[in-house]
Amino acid sequence: MKDEKIVKLIKKRDERGLELLIDTYGGLITSIIRKHLYNLYDKQEECIDDVLLAVWNNINSFDNSKNSLKNWIAAISQYRSIDYKRKYLKLFNEELDIKQVENNLVIDSRIIQEELSDEIEELLIFLKPEDKELFIKRYIEEKSIQELAQETGIKEDVIYNRLSRGRKKLRKKYKHLTIG
Repeated sequence: MKDEKIVKLIKKRDERGLELLIDTYGGLITSIIRKHLYNLYDKQEECIDDVLLAVWNNINSFDNSKNSLKNWIAAISQYRSIDYKRKYLKLFNEELDIKQVENNLVIDSRIIQEELSDEIEELLIFLKPEDKELFIKRYIEEKSIQELAQETGIKEDVIYNRLSRGRKKLRKKYKHLTIG
């Protein structure tokens, strides 16, 4: 009797039918959704709303000769919660994959940075330690001549000269190494 009233009111688009449905079967809907979405707590309310909307929109497909209203609502609740689980677990797994890729990129960039540092050390071995420091700050850390002058207390024209002499020295050494 109550089920017939719920169906009749919802078919007429009377919201009292939805209120009656929630009073009668709200616990059933909630327990089914919580069972399936136990690990997606923040999506449970959304799924409950989706089930109620599905009942509201599809009430004309309900046939009481084939199924009871309770079983029909339970089936909708179960299928919707399974859909939510698939959807959000897929998104969660994609987020995990993205985080894994990001972590791998960070690790790869550290390895590359270490390899570059070793190669730079080898390249700059012919320079005095203070010139090597200037080269690293200027060409690796990409600091301006003005920044270098402020940091080191050396005049800008002296920095230009030391960098120029260092480049010439490196060209000469590496030219000699590749020819000789």
